Amino acid sequence: MKLVVVTGMPGAGKSEVADTFRSANVPVIVMGDVIRAEVRRRGLKPDPVNTKKVMLELREENGPGAVAMQCIDDLKQTTAELVVVEGCRSVAETQVFDDYVERVITVCVHASPATRFARLRARNRDDDPKEWSVFRERDIREISVGLGGVIALSDIMLVNEGTVDELHELSQNVVKRFL
Repeated sequence: MKLVVVTGMPGAGKSEVADTFRSANVPVIVMGDVIRAEVRRRGLKPDPVNTKKVMLELREENGPGAVAMQCIDDLKQTTAELVVVEGCRSVAETQVFDDYVERVITVCVHASPATRFARLRARNRDDDPKEWSVFRERDIREISVGLGGVIALSDIMLVNEGTVDELHELSQNVVKRFL
C-alpha cells in the first residue's frame, strides 16, 4: 500500500486536495475527524476551545502519534493500493504511518496566514476561529505539536494562493502522478 499524507496549516486547502483524490476513487481518511468524533463522544461542543483541549489531551495521554494510531484501524480495513490521509500534524504521526505502510509520500498545501484566515471565516465550521487572535493561537498550537516539521519534510509542495479551480488543477496533476 502507498500512502499519500496531505498536510498544511488550517485553511491551506488540504480538504480540497483530498477531495481531488476522492474524486479519483482513492480512499481518504481525515485525521481531524478523529478529533471531532472524540469531542462529540465526550459530549462537548465542537468549538475551537474543545477541539484544542481534546487534540492536546489525546496526544498527552497516548503520545504524539496518537491520532495516527487511530487512523491505522481505518487503513487496516482497506484493500486499496493507494490511500490518502488528510491532516497529518507531526513527524511522529508520519512515523506511525511509515511503520505501517511500505511508502509514505507527503504533500503539503501552503497558503499565507491572511488567505487561510479568510478561508476559515468563509468556511464557517463550528471549530473554525472567528477572530484573528484565535486564529494565530491555533497556528502556534499546530506548530507546537510538530506541524512545521511535517511541512519542512514534505515531498511535494502546492502553493494555494489562487482560486479553488487553480488548486483543483494543481491537485489533479498530483493525483495523476500516483494513478
